[in-house]
Amino acid sequence: MSSERHVHLDRRAVLLVVGCTVLWGLGQIASKVALAQIPPLTQGGLRSVGAALLVLTWARWRGIPLWERDGTLVPGLIAGTLFAAEFGAIYSALQFTTAGRMTVFLYLAPFVVAIGMVFISRSEGLRGLALAGLVTAFAGVAFAFLDSLTTSGAGSRQWLGDLLAGLAALGWGATTLVIRATQLGPVHPAKTLLYQLAVSGVGLTTVGWLSGERVQWPLTPMNAGALAFQIIVVGSSSYLVWFWLIRTYSATKLSAFTLLTPVVALVAGAVLLHEAVTPRTLVALVAVCLGLVAVNLRPRRPQRALSRD
Repeated sequence: MSSERHVHLDRRAVLLVVGCTVLWGLGQIASKVALAQIPPLTQGGLRSVGAALLVLTWARWRGIPLWERDGTLVPGLIAGTLFAAEFGAIYSALQFTTAGRMTVFLYLAPFVVAIGMVFISRSEGLRGLALAGLVTAFAGVAFAFLDSLTTSGAGSRQWLGDLLAGLAALGWGATTLVIRATQLGPVHPAKTLLYQLAVSGVGLTTVGWLSGERVQWPLTPMNAGALAFQIIVVGSSSYLVWFWLIRTYSATKLSAFTLLTPVVALVAGAVLLHEAVTPRTLVALVAVCLGLVAVNLRPRRPQRALSRD
């Protein structure tokens, strides 16, 4: 697997990262469906445990080295802790604030990456039109959830939920930065992912059990399928692709594409769960797409002056 890093996203990278955001949006729908029998923290933990077993099996089958002493243990545990804390904060935030508000604050994560990458790789910093594009894409997400932002239906502790969602965004962005800034960067994506799945799987499942969460067995076919989708498609396959992308391409530009996920989730909810879709959702989708185009426009190279004989 090539270790060469590309500052700009090519067609392959764009197709893969858009595919990831679509799968993550569908994953949010699957998570919502499975909540009928599997509480949130436990669901996140089971997803990570199941995905870790799949990734471990695949890595052993492919002969991918996982147990070498390569200096990744400490940063791997840090990344795994941030990954687990991110999901713990997300699920905890929903107890105090609305899902819409939580989504808007969570997707501040690309800004965390954009700011942090300046200190890791100046070539990946966003400037001018690219930075304006990131702001436009985020504004599209905020516009999609405008009703949630302008109403306070979650009670007097809504500020706590908003704070937890912001901390989740910080954890998400910090995970990407840790991977790029440490020995995790050049290792195989399977090893990077396993650190995060192992820590989050044990951590979230334990916290869920201690907080009184219990799965309602036996699972219905629909809820079992929703959990299987999260394990097989989201937790293992899509994250393997995502960490390969981070290893190979600009983390800042890739993170901007995550802003597609909540809008995809809104559209998927309308199609699959018959939830209401408004013109605001379509406007938001257009704004996010235009912002991503701006983020990924390549600056024109200055033309050389023609010499005269």
